[in-house]
Amino acid sequence: MAASLPLDPAQLPDDAVEVGRIADAWGVKGWFKVLPHSRDPQALFASRRWYLQPSERGGAKTFSGTLQLSILQAREHADVLVAQAQGIDDRDAADSLRGARIFVARSGFPSPAQDEYYWVDLIGLQVSNREGVALGQVRELLSTGPQTVLVLACEQDGKTHERMIPFVSAFVDTVDLPEKRIIVDWQPDY
Repeated sequence: MAASLPLDPAQLPDDAVEVGRIADAWGVKGWFKVLPHSRDPQALFASRRWYLQPSERGGAKTFSGTLQLSILQAREHADVLVAQAQGIDDRDAADSLRGARIFVARSGFPSPAQDEYYWVDLIGLQVSNREGVALGQVRELLSTGPQTVLVLACEQDGKTHERMIPFVSAFVDTVDLPEKRIIVDWQPDY
């Protein structure tokens, strides 16, 4: 069915970040619903070039490889994000994108405000405390509602363990993206 989609095959950018997926067609004029991975989907709004790959989950695959989608409009509507793309002109075309994973080049993200960070930039950073004791590497982040938590992978007695540190100013002293490290006020036995 990829031949019926008027989309160009593309190479996924080296700095591509998965930012959401296409949920369903919306209306009859080719608009589609998007489920962003972030509560604040500014990367989706800022980028006019999205890259699609088929869902990794089961279900019908309507295309393979990577396709480039030129976004005409993306906006919030009620509690969802909806978008319109060049060449996707009717409900059937929009429906053929259902489940597709959406990637955006990291270089196209809007600049975060001071002391704000994209989660993708924090994953992989080394975390140590004020005394220089290595606490682990950021594996993922969790949103617990009122705060975000760093989930670290750390070695202890030859085994990999998990350590969680609230990502709040009371515990995080410094985030140094160029040096790929975070300094925290946290002890290994917490």
